[in-house]
Amino acid sequence: MSVIRPAEPRDACAIAAILNQIIRDTTITFNSVETTEAEVANGIAQADAYFVAELDNAVVGYASFGPFRKGIGYEAVKEHSICLHPDVRVAGIGSKLLENIEKSAKSMGVRNMVAGVSIENDAGLKFHAKHGYERVGHLPAIGQKFNRSIDLVLMQKTL
Repeated sequence: MSVIRPAEPRDACAIAAILNQIIRDTTITFNSVETTEAEVANGIAQADAYFVAELDNAVVGYASFGPFRKGIGYEAVKEHSICLHPDVRVAGIGSKLLENIEKSAKSMGVRNMVAGVSIENDAGLKFHAKHGYERVGHLPAIGQKFNRSIDLVLMQKTL
């Protein structure tokens, strides 16, 4: 059984390992530069909310959210990120993480949550649609990774 809890600085190493595999091997993110434990710890400190999923006392995924865009007019809109270890991507852990960040966001007065999903991340697109996110934008060839251009789909949910 998985446990969802607030992320702590001690989780940075495990989170970096999960994220760096995604950076190295997929187009789930367009980032091509691996992250460090220090950068992850800083992200934990700066995010509006940051949760980890543990399975058998090991961190197997995380979810966070923060500003969608700068400016007071966007205060009630947040963008989230969810990343899971490949071995648990169909175990319902992502749904539990999403539920936690949405609940946290609602308690802060957030009205809308946005996800930017690579057009090549079919599982991510289906996951968000299953949880009530609608496609609201398509940015052709906006991302660059592995020497090619990749589209980004913007998905939104009113909380």
